[in-house]
This record gives sequence, C-alpha cells and structure tokens, in this order.
Amino acid sequence: MDLSKVPNEKKLNLCRWYFRAGFALLPFLWTVNAIWFAKEAFVAPHYEEQKQIKKYVIFSGIGAVLWTIALLAWIITFQTQRAAWGEFADSISYIIPSGIP
Repeated sequence: MDLSKVPNEKKLNLCRWYFRAGFALLPFLWTVNAIWFAKEAFVAPHYEEQKQIKKYVIFSGIGAVLWTIALLAWIITFQTQRAAWGEFADSISYIIPSGIP
C-alpha cells in the first residue's frame, strides 16, 4: 500500500488500529507499524495528524523491542534449562527431544 495516496486521517486511523491490535499479543503488528509509518512520522512534511502518528510509531517501536527482549529471554532460558526442569519442561514442550534423561 502506498501511504502517499492515503488521506492523512486514514493514515492516523490505520496507525492507531495497528497499535491497538498489538495489545492482542500480536507484537509483530507493532513492528510493522513502527517500520511502515516511520517516514510519515519523522520525514514527511508536517500535517495535523502527524503528531499522533509519531506517538503511535514510538510506542509501537518500544513495545516491539520489549516483546523481542522478553521472547529472547524465554527462548534462551528454556533452551538452556529444559533438561534441568525435568517433567515440568516435558509437560510444556510440544516436541520432546530424546537423548537427555
């Protein structure tokens, strides 16, 4: 979608929708929102809705980074501690690797 052809009010509504949808445990939408609207928020000539778009872009970027950090921490912790957690780790695993008793 070419954002240059979209009216400013629709840009704001779309940016707001992506930001709010990210709260439904869809942090990928925050990443898309931050990347997609970055030029509109920081590079495009000033227009009335730009201040609100900038706010949503910044918060979307922060949310995406925080989710990435949390997900990475969980992946590292689980991968390194799975064998030590024993039966609990087996119960939360979808695929149980073989080889470590």
